[in-house]
Amino acid sequence: MMAEGQGPAGGVTPHLTIGGGKAAEAIAFYAEAFDAVEQMRHMDQQGERIMHSHMIVNGGSVMLNDDFPEMSGGHAAPPPVGVTLHLQVDDADAWWDRAVKAGATVRFPLDDQFWGDRYGQVIDPFGHVWSIGAPIKQ
Repeated sequence: MMAEGQGPAGGVTPHLTIGGGKAAEAIAFYAEAFDAVEQMRHMDQQGERIMHSHMIVNGGSVMLNDDFPEMSGGHAAPPPVGVTLHLQVDDADAWWDRAVKAGATVRFPLDDQFWGDRYGQVIDPFGHVWSIGAPIKQ
C-alpha cells in the first residue's frame, strides 16, 4: 500500500531550464563540476535546442532543457529562485574544489557546521544553487 501522496515510482527529480540556448554548456559544466553523466538527449525539430536531457549526478537523476519561450506564451523561464540542489557526498572538499575550478561561484563558504556536516553552497554559471555536504571527518 502506498503512502498518501506517493506516486508509483516514488522520488522527486529536479528538472532545470537553462536560458540563452546554453543547455549543452550546462551539461558540459555539470559533467566537469559534479561528475554528471548524461544518459540521453532529445533535440528540437531543428536540432538546435535541447528539449530534454537526463543526467545522473551523484547517483540521482537531474533533467534539463533549453528554454522554449514559445511554449509558454512567449515568456522566458524565470531565473532560478528559492531552490537549492543538495549533494550529500563522501568528500565535500573534493566536490567543492572541482565545482569551483569548473566555474561555480561561492554563495556560502564551505566550512564545518554545527550540525556535523562540512557544508557550503555554490552557484553554477546558469544561476542554479547547489549545496555540498559531507559528514565532518574526525
